[in-house]
Amino acid sequence: MTARILVVDDVPANVKLLEVRLLAEYFDVVTASNGPNALAICARGGVDIVLLDIMMPGMDGFDVCRKLKADPSTAHIPVVMVTALDQMSDRIQGLEAGADDFLTKPVNDMQLMTRLRSLVRLKMLGDELRLRASTTRDMGIEKLLGGGQPAFEKRPSVLLVDQRPASRARMAEMLQPIADVELCEDPQLAVFRAAEGDFDCIVASARFDNFDPLRLCSQLRSLDRTRLAPLILIVEAGEDDLVARAFDLGANDYLVRPVDEQELAARLRTQVRRKRYTEHLRSSMAQTIELAITDPLTGLHNRRYLDNHLDALFARAAARKRELSVMITDIDRFKSINDAYGHIVGDRVLVEFARRLRKNVRGIDLACRFGGEEFVVLMPDTDHATAELVAERVRKEIESDLFATGEGQSIPVTVSIGVASMSGGEPGAQSLMARADSALYEAKRNGRNRVVAKAA
Repeated sequence: MTARILVVDDVPANVKLLEVRLLAEYFDVVTASNGPNALAICARGGVDIVLLDIMMPGMDGFDVCRKLKADPSTAHIPVVMVTALDQMSDRIQGLEAGADDFLTKPVNDMQLMTRLRSLVRLKMLGDELRLRASTTRDMGIEKLLGGGQPAFEKRPSVLLVDQRPASRARMAEMLQPIADVELCEDPQLAVFRAAEGDFDCIVASARFDNFDPLRLCSQLRSLDRTRLAPLILIVEAGEDDLVARAFDLGANDYLVRPVDEQELAARLRTQVRRKRYTEHLRSSMAQTIELAITDPLTGLHNRRYLDNHLDALFARAAARKRELSVMITDIDRFKSINDAYGHIVGDRVLVEFARRLRKNVRGIDLACRFGGEEFVVLMPDTDHATAELVAERVRKEIESDLFATGEGQSIPVTVSIGVASMSGGEPGAQSLMARADSALYEAKRNGRNRVVAKAA
């Protein structure tokens, strides 16, 4: 796993030392000797992680970090402060400035590389989601989704896993002012509880009787429901090997006992902020996909979705020697409705038509707006006779009740329908669609408001 690391330090010897270490691990390294240069490099893009010194002339590391996190174009870049400052107040100030971690010089190589690999994995996931989000903005879909940034003010929910009563009580006391805390003393039960709940973070002790804490990390990352839930481990001093293995297995952060309450709060906020930002991007992407395959007026699938699934449904039916029928509908004289009553009424007719169509087909049937006033329904496991009955039921449903115009008036609407079903020698899905289309036009030529079912 490679990445581009920006090393920011005004002391050339420090820069060289870090550069040699990083190059040995196959990272790509760029350097900056002051804050403004670092900000300019990040603004140009291509930086995956920033290793940032604090004590620099002019603009110190705290200010650099704040500016990076305040700029939407660079806020996603993980920042690790690497400094000679070793006071708890400095650590907390760095985390509150937005840093993802705070390492004190001299830095343990294994600790540094483990943390970098973990952050690179998270950055790659975030970059993929941000790419989708940028596509959403370029397409103008973000406005349809509501746009904006996710709300972070909601009080986070935390699952605290600790077997020792006294330790559990102390940790709960620290967390309760800033989060809703659920306690769990059994690590195996905690995995099930984490999967059932929707926790913003899991805080777990690394000390259990007869249970390996690394197995807890592994199990949480193996389940879909908990794979992306942030995990903070509470370890004892000197457990560097355990921390390194935990990061490899998917842990997001750790604290060393005795835990400082302010540091715990700062690290928790960092993890929750990242989780909610990622969820926001995922939600936007999911909604974008939904919009791309859905007709915005009727809520049915659109032609793009139909085109992508038609061949697959046909091939599956053919391979399994199962029935597949298709129904194409066309609202009769729809142009005259638009001309007489306007396009707003025409849209209301389309929406109501789609509602009645959906009402009269099964959940497994694929109903799509084909274009204009034409709709297509694919009916798996449906023979020719049954498909004709369904089509007639739809026709009667459309004809039986007037369509409201929204202005205290109602108008009659009828529909012509063509039906075709797979035959043993059907060459392909397009042939099936062509026969249904031919049946539709026969229905229209013969006076409309009727069903024509083309036998094989």
